[in-house]
This record gives sequence, structure tokens and C-alpha cells, in this order.
Amino acid sequence: MAKIQTSATGSLKINRMIIYIVCIFLSLLSILPFWIMFVNATRSTPEIQSGLSLLPSTHIMTNLNVLLSKSFDPLKGLFNSLIISGFSTICAVYFSSLTAYALVVYNWKMRQPFFTFIMCVMMIPAQASAIGFYQFMYQLHWTNSFLPLILPSIAAPTIVFFMRQYLLAALSIEMVEAARIDGSGEFYTFNRIVIPIMIPAIATQAIFAFVASWNNLFMPLILLTQKDKYTLPIMVSLLKGDIYKTEFGSIYLGLSLTVLPLFVIYFLLSRYIIAGVALGGVKE
Repeated sequence: MAKIQTSATGSLKINRMIIYIVCIFLSLLSILPFWIMFVNATRSTPEIQSGLSLLPSTHIMTNLNVLLSKSFDPLKGLFNSLIISGFSTICAVYFSSLTAYALVVYNWKMRQPFFTFIMCVMMIPAQASAIGFYQFMYQLHWTNSFLPLILPSIAAPTIVFFMRQYLLAALSIEMVEAARIDGSGEFYTFNRIVIPIMIPAIATQAIFAFVASWNNLFMPLILLTQKDKYTLPIMVSLLKGDIYKTEFGSIYLGLSLTVLPLFVIYFLLSRYIIAGVALGGVKE
């Protein structure tokens, strides 16, 4: 019996070691592209063209000077991107959560057809409606404005679908009914009771929504034509250099500056993804 227990313990340790090795390998594989990008931001164009390197170089200040000489304003681009991505993320997660709450809690006649319609909207690509959307924004005189890049995020069918599935598993209808009996209004119940339960789902979708809005290049490039309204992705996309030479080091530096805020947002919100999954649980 002791030999069997010893063998089982040894097998468990080996399996755990294999899992750790695979996880470490996958983590390094995920980090490698970002590390190469940061390393190339410190290298000159001839060094980048000569081949791959994992060790930083000493040309970061030269690349920064070249970057700033191309009318690249990182502070202005960062501010514009933060305004658009921040407000669009707030609108997306809040109103999508509110819509999912209505689909789960209220038992109304057109609930299932309405949810089916939302699922159908998910299949329509943004590029298919880009021309009509631009014409509509032009008629409203909203071109070169952040509003058409923020307000449409209120309708986010993918987030609505995710929030609905989360509420079906995590929300107790009895809790909502008890709040109504106590005299709580619907918005008060949603803001003070339901939203704390949805914090893990909200944090997850906030990361995805922020990254999608931050990396969005198609619509901002169409709607924004004034340089003081450019976002960081637009500024990076315009780093073409002259017709004789392209400074790859400055382009990698611009990409690095664009990616850094995404890391900050992820590290700020990632701790909420796992924590609080059982919030608001009701014992029968």
C-alpha cells in the first residue's frame, strides 16, 4: 500500500511539473513578440534590417528624436485615445449590462425575438455600414468629433450576449424581487445590487472593449481629418518616412508607446476577473 501511495505521489509531482513547464513555455511564447517590439524600439534601422535580436541596443533617443520630428505628438495622441477608449468602454459595458439585465429579469412578450435580433446584428461587419454611417455623421456635422466614435458603443451586441449568459448563471431573481418588495427602484437595484455581482464580467468585457476601441483604426481614420484629433494608432499608421528611407526604429517606438497603456489597463482590471465570482450568492 505504501508503495502504491508513493508511486501515486511521484506521478502527481511529475504531472504537476509538466503542467508548470508547459505554462511557463506558453507564457514566454506570449511575451516574446512584445519583447521583440520593445527591443526593436531601441535599435537603429540597419540593425533591425540585419536580423532578429533579443538584446536592447542604444538608439532609443535617436529613434525618439526621429519620431518627434515626424509631427508625432504622443501626449496628444494618448489623450485623444484615452478619451475615446475610456468613454466608449464605459458606455459599452454599462448599457450592455443594463440591456442584459432587462433580458434576464423582465418577462416581456418580445424578449426572445429581441435577443435574436441582437444576435443577428453581431453578424453585420462594421465596414458594411461605414459609408452610410459617415454620410449620417456628415449631415449631423459630427465629423472631426469624438462623439461618433463614442456613442455607437452603447449598442454592443457581443457584450450584451456575454452579460446575459453571465447573469443567467450568477443572478438570483429572488434577490431582485426582494429588493422590489423593500421599495428599491429599478435603477437603484441595478446600480447597487446587480452591478456588484457583475464585476468579474464587467472587468473582462471592459478589457476587451478598451483594447478594441484603442486599436480601432478604420473609423477614426475616416472621421478624423484634423491632426489635433488623431489617435495614437492613426499617428503610428502615418509613420511612413520619406520616399527614400523608412525609420523602422521610430515606428517600433511608436508601436511600443501605443501598447503600453493596454498593459496598464489589463493589470488594473485583471484582478477583478477571478475575484468575486460568487458575489451576491443567495442560499436557499
